[in-house]
Amino acid sequence: MKLAEALILRADCQKRVNQLQQRLMRNAQVQEGETPSEDPQTLLAEVDGAIAELTSLIQRINRTNSRTELESGAMLSDALAQRDTLLLQHRVYNTVVTTASTRQNRYGQSEIKIFSTVNVAELQGQLDRLSQQCRILDTSIQQANWNTELLD
Repeated sequence: MKLAEALILRADCQKRVNQLQQRLMRNAQVQEGETPSEDPQTLLAEVDGAIAELTSLIQRINRTNSRTELESGAMLSDALAQRDTLLLQHRVYNTVVTTASTRQNRYGQSEIKIFSTVNVAELQGQLDRLSQQCRILDTSIQQANWNTELLD
């Protein structure tokens, strides 16, 4: 199985656990004299099985990520960490650019005038460079995901 397939299975498994949790919550209590629409013990057993499967997938994915080298020479796990921090930095810069470039309407001279404290054009340029770095890095990560066999 390819790493990318395992990532898809992991996401499916996480959704399954969340769905089972919702079903359990709907059946955890009933009115006196009523019976739940699904057996909570059966649902709990399904949750335990899904979590065991999820644990195994996560362990195998992590093991594969830490042993897979990208064409650039970087380890896949390091590239994932770099992508996460680039996305975080992008989100922060984007928030600052959006906040700093928001126009404040003044309807009279007695209203307070608002000025930007940052160079929006410069930050926008940095934001564009961050976006490009994220795209390039993500492309190499995706390529590795589809070319790498999942380790046991």
